Amino acid sequence: MARVNIKIKVNGKLQELGVEAHETLLDTLRERLGLLAAKYGCGDGECGACTVLVEGNATLSCLTLAAHVDGKDIETIEGLEQGSHLHPLQESFVEQGAIQCGYCTPGMIMSAKALLDKDADPSEEKVRRAISNNLCRCTGYEKPVKAILEAARRMRGEK
Repeated sequence: MARVNIKIKVNGKLQELGVEAHETLLDTLRERLGLLAAKYGCGDGECGACTVLVEGNATLSCLTLAAHVDGKDIETIEGLEQGSHLHPLQESFVEQGAIQCGYCTPGMIMSAKALLDKDADPSEEKVRRAISNNLCRCTGYEKPVKAILEAARRMRGEK
């Protein structure tokens, strides 16, 4: 098996790793770096449980080769905490009851963060579109949409 040396910044910390040429970003994050929030769901890019941000874009880490993100910034939900405080998206998901089994939550929050980083005041339709690649069998999407819109409001400084 061919190994590839990569340098990536994960949650603000530079990581230098030797990875297998066929290794996915999801495997690198979970098995090499111990970042377990991104989940293996389907392995086919259909469920969104593995969503992380690569250069600010929502990315399915189960379909992305680790070697292809050499030199890039990666953000996982573990990097969202601000000191000892949760990110507004995380807080809002908890407060709105948008977390049920929790399996899809990290991927859904990262998809929402990618949206809010680009559009501070999205419409409900844009929120639904942003999380449309995140399969959730528990919530019915109403509470996550409400949580994302509430977090956007807070992030804009509105009460």
